[in-house]
Amino acid sequence: MRILVDADACPVIRIVEQAAKEKNIPVLLLCDTNHVLNSEYSEVKVIGAGSDAVDLALVNQCQKGDIVVTQDYGVAAMILGKGAYGIHQSGKWYTDQNIDQMLMERHLAKKARMGKGKHHLKGPAKRTEEDDLRFAESFERLILEAGEEFKV
Repeated sequence: MRILVDADACPVIRIVEQAAKEKNIPVLLLCDTNHVLNSEYSEVKVIGAGSDAVDLALVNQCQKGDIVVTQDYGVAAMILGKGAYGIHQSGKWYTDQNIDQMLMERHLAKKARMGKGKHHLKGPAKRTEEDDLRFAESFERLILEAGEEFKV
């Protein structure tokens, strides 16, 4: 088992690294050339800047039993198809049971943004300490579940 992180502007990298380090799980941070990442624990892989370049590299690197941290529902759908686990930075797990609904919500939100008029959706709220705690607890549970299935 490894942990792969879609690290472009990911606010939970340090939480992921701390949990992984405690359990001696390797971490791969993938980012594009527009982001500079340094880590004392994780391997950092810089992918050329380009539309979806990091997403495609992450999916290609992903293997059955890996845990993937991403906020991209499309990436989540692809890694689930490979037998990996997925988690959003909010702490919500991506599963075969919820991914279709999440993809539909993404589609409808995009449609609303592109529509004419003044019906714009607000961006995400500022991240709080409670958000970080919620993610950390959910991430720990996911590591345990993945570890039980694949005998870490």
